Amino acid sequence: MAETWIRLLGPPRIESLGAAPPQPRGRKAWAVLAYLALQAEGTGRSRTAALLFPDAADPLGALRWNLSELRRTLEGVKIAGDPLRLDVRPPWRCDAVEAVDAGSGPGLDPRTVNGQLLEGLSFADCPVFDSWLADQRFRLENVAESMLYEAALAALASSDPGAAAELASLALHRDPFHADCNAVLVKALVALGEHRRAREHVTKCGNLYRHELGLPLPAEVRRALYDAAPEADAEMPATTATVQSYLDAGGASLSAGAVDRGLDQLRLAVVLAQRTADRHLLAKSLVALSGALIHQAGGRGAEVADFLHRALQAEGPDGASRTAAAAYRELGFLSVQRGVPDRAAGWLDRAMQAAKEFPDEQARILGIQGMLASDTARYEDAVTALTESGRLAKEVRNRRQQAFSEALLGRVRLLRGELDQAAHSLDRARDWIAAEHWTAFEPLVAGLRGGTYLAAGRLEEAAALIDRSWVLAELAGDHCYMVLAAGAEARLFLAHGDLAAAEHWIDRGLEPKPWYLWYSAQLLDTAAEVAIASRSPRVSEFVERLAELAGRSGMREFVVRAQSHRAVLGDEAAAQAVPWLAKGIDNPALEAFLAQRHGIAARGQ
Repeated sequence: MAETWIRLLGPPRIESLGAAPPQPRGRKAWAVLAYLALQAEGTGRSRTAALLFPDAADPLGALRWNLSELRRTLEGVKIAGDPLRLDVRPPWRCDAVEAVDAGSGPGLDPRTVNGQLLEGLSFADCPVFDSWLADQRFRLENVAESMLYEAALAALASSDPGAAAELASLALHRDPFHADCNAVLVKALVALGEHRRAREHVTKCGNLYRHELGLPLPAEVRRALYDAAPEADAEMPATTATVQSYLDAGGASLSAGAVDRGLDQLRLAVVLAQRTADRHLLAKSLVALSGALIHQAGGRGAEVADFLHRALQAEGPDGASRTAAAAYRELGFLSVQRGVPDRAAGWLDRAMQAAKEFPDEQARILGIQGMLASDTARYEDAVTALTESGRLAKEVRNRRQQAFSEALLGRVRLLRGELDQAAHSLDRARDWIAAEHWTAFEPLVAGLRGGTYLAAGRLEEAAALIDRSWVLAELAGDHCYMVLAAGAEARLFLAHGDLAAAEHWIDRGLEPKPWYLWYSAQLLDTAAEVAIASRSPRVSEFVERLAELAGRSGMREFVVRAQSHRAVLGDEAAAQAVPWLAKGIDNPALEAFLAQRHGIAARGQ
């Protein structure tokens, strides 16, 4: 049976090959359809009616009419229930649904994802829906760009550099400053033997960054052109034993703190594994190198993602192995840090399917799933995942994983204002970190523990830990933890009433460029609060940057806080959106903040 498409990206339309299907009448019908398509868990009828028909004499009646219109034109698509759910089944497909659900359907060709959500339609008469639509447009643009990037990496890994170059070029049409896509395009051109075009693109990219942003050429783009694999001794036998020896040596070097030496040894393991016929051994070596680059050397760009895709290609299509699970997990971790939650969820689901027989790997995956749930303000899901991660980590005696999961559980408790529980979790994490001599992770836990003291008004104790967090992060050169600590310093001085010092720390925090975008959003939120208090002319810049980042990255609580800042600055539409957007977030601390600032009870609206 021929497929029929619900196209919500670009000018909305229903498409069917060789036919002219009926189209829904009216922009509100399309609005209902788009809203239901992006509410996977369903949405209440009253809530939907109030959102889309705020001025109607009978909002529920207006909703019923539009639902009837959709059922008339979408025969075979189920739209029913309360909460309302949209159930799209073959031969029907929906581009927006498949874009945000990596596991649905036969897979969406990223080349076909073009245009904004409900492009050409506006809803100024529905200010709250208009705000939701703006955020979803940011989100889906981010998803589409990530789909092209990931597809380009997969094509490169499967020895199809032509397709990789095409896909990377399409991504760069959306965002010419995407350093990783630029790197993938250069890699693809080199693989095609088009070295002149590769050099020309690097030059063009360098000029663009310098003239438009005042920045140098990103290092990953330069490496894509010039980096070569290390040369192994031609006499060295490429056997399982020699590869495993280099893997063991690399792991030992990393454990001893000799990161550069460890990475060299792991790169040689990959080179030797490529000479063998053992595809699993190659996948294992690539995953080991990727993990070291990510967690010991701060690698987050195209190079490490390329290694992970190559590992999955080598491991084969079934993907039911510890190696495949680790590769999927690391791709999910990268997507979490890059702020692409829809893609992250897909990778982590695949990781968990591959890890059914490996509780140690399940503990790691659950830790990242908890991180993702926390970032997107699904706090109960975060608590569940992180608690189970800690339980499994204890069973397999992985104390570092216990510390990681407990620290993130402490972060959730802190964000929710549950200070005693947060302090308990963070103190447990600090004890495990000390026992493991895991100093690289200490800045996070020290900064969060300082945050519990700050929230309790114990400023001296807060200062001691926040200062320690900054010093350790700066000494390690860890941009993520530097941004975290700088934001905590700014909040500390804001509590003291020293706005000049708070602004100084905001500026220091804005200097590093962290991979983990949640920290950037938290800093921008703090920057907006400081700027509002000091009546700084920079306040609008901070608020708009926060709104775009939070919308693109699905950081629902920061979306609410950005709208709250807009409301303080006099935006009436934002003021209407705040309680509606906050209603779906279970966070007593957010409720208290909004009640104090706006006199509203977020979940009571």
